[in-house]
Amino acid sequence: QVQLVESGGGSVQEGGSLRLSCQSSGYRYRCMGWFRQTPGKEREGVAFIDAGRDVFIEYMDSVKGRFTISKDNHKNILYLQMNSLKPEDTAMYYCAADICSRMHLSRPTQEVSFWGRGTQVTVSS
Repeated sequence: QVQLVESGGGSVQEGGSLRLSCQSSGYRYRCMGWFRQTPGKEREGVAFIDAGRDVFIEYMDSVKGRFTISKDNHKNILYLQMNSLKPEDTAMYYCAADICSRMHLSRPTQEVSFWGRGTQVTVSS
């Protein structure tokens, strides 16, 4: 079992920055990711990381160059640095963990086993 607790969300102006954190306890998954969801829409993958010996990172197209995912393996904390935020980034952001084969943009979100409760990000124009 794993417990995931997100923090760092908030309200910012367009062009601003936020850093989300996800503290993980229990079983340590090498592969983790960030998802987001807005009302009436499906949850979508934002960024994934395989924080093994050879780090592998994947981003959804709309956040490439603006968001950076990282993981502190010692502290077991997942981060998402979000820069140049846009109103369309407004969403509830969720941290997730699972076996690596399920933590990819191409995999169905429904396959993911462990979720945090989410942290709200609101970007105003």
